[in-house]
Parts: sequence; C-alpha cells; structure tokens
Amino acid sequence: MSNKKVYILLTDTGALFAKAIKLYTRKPYNHASISFDGNLTQVYSFGRKNPRNPFIGGFVKEDINEGLFLNADCVVYSLTIKEADYYRMELYIKKIEAQKEYYHYNLMGLFAIIIIKKLKRKNAFFCSEFVASVLKQGKGIEINSPPSLLKPCYLYCVASFELVFQGKLRDYNKVTINQPNISEIGSSHTVVSAGCS
Repeated sequence: MSNKKVYILLTDTGALFAKAIKLYTRKPYNHASISFDGNLTQVYSFGRKNPRNPFIGGFVKEDINEGLFLNADCVVYSLTIKEADYYRMELYIKKIEAQKEYYHYNLMGLFAIIIIKKLKRKNAFFCSEFVASVLKQGKGIEINSPPSLLKPCYLYCVASFELVFQGKLRDYNKVTINQPNISEIGSSHTVVSAGCS
C-alpha cells in the first residue's frame, strides 16, 4: 500500500476579523485549511461564505487565487500518511460536503478557546477544529488535545509535518509551476515560528 500526502495551509489574510484574532493569539497565522494535493487546487475549511461578512460561515471550498487570499501571507506543511488514512480523511470531508447545509461555523467555540474551554457543537466547526477533526480520521495520527481546543498555529505540531512553503500565497503557484517536485519546495525557506511553544 503506497503512501500519500496531506497538506495544511495556514494563512493571515489581513482582514479585520483575522486582525482581531491575531491580537489575542499573537501568532502570524490564524486561519487553517486542508488539501489533498500539492498544488492546493482543492482546499477545504470552515470559514466565511460571504467574503464581506465573517459571521456568516460554514463548510467552504477555498480558492487560493481569489478574494482575501490574493494578498494573504501563508505557510504550507505536508504530512506523509498511509493510503487508507488518506481515503478516510477524504471520505470524512465528502460526507460533510454532501450535507454542508446542515453545518455551521462554530463562532461560540472560537470564543470558548480563548478561555481554554472545550465547546463542541453538533455540526459546527471553526477552521482549525475542522482540520484537526479531519486529521483525527487517520489511524496513525494521535491528537492529544480535543479539536475544539486546537488553534491554527498548533496544527503542524500534532504530527511530523514538513515545511513546504512560506511567503505570499499568490507566489505559491509560481513556485509549484516551476518546481514539479512538491517535496522539494521550501528547501530554502526558514519558517517563522507559528507556535508550538
């Protein structure tokens, strides 16, 4: 059975809501997404459905080439996983996507994390809670903290993630076009600590 890769994308869009979260976390990246391809053509998260309104949110398929992502700073990590875990994660997302109208953004959970209080709501996630829940589908990944307590800046600490890229998200595609071997991307980048400590 061959291995696969899963990618997490952490971003700072510079939007007002993101700035407010950043004031609390004091971390460079405060939005998390997950993808199953190195070019980030299919990116999944829980976030705003309307770019102008951060309070109307839910399950979203994000396009890194438009909207708030155009000027976003980012860091991308990859994790090598077993093929069976890869398909478990994919299936989990597909099930949520098929019933996305029943899922909501866990805004209350986002505020609860500030006081380190676990608040799991049915059919509701904030971005890093969703990504952590997807990762938990992998049998080889042990996440000790409840997903509802995981901030975006701690996601890459839960397993042996490798740095792929750090910089402007709009430059990511330029790098992937010029560098077909995704595993080599980021070899010359140094990551600014996103927060394992």
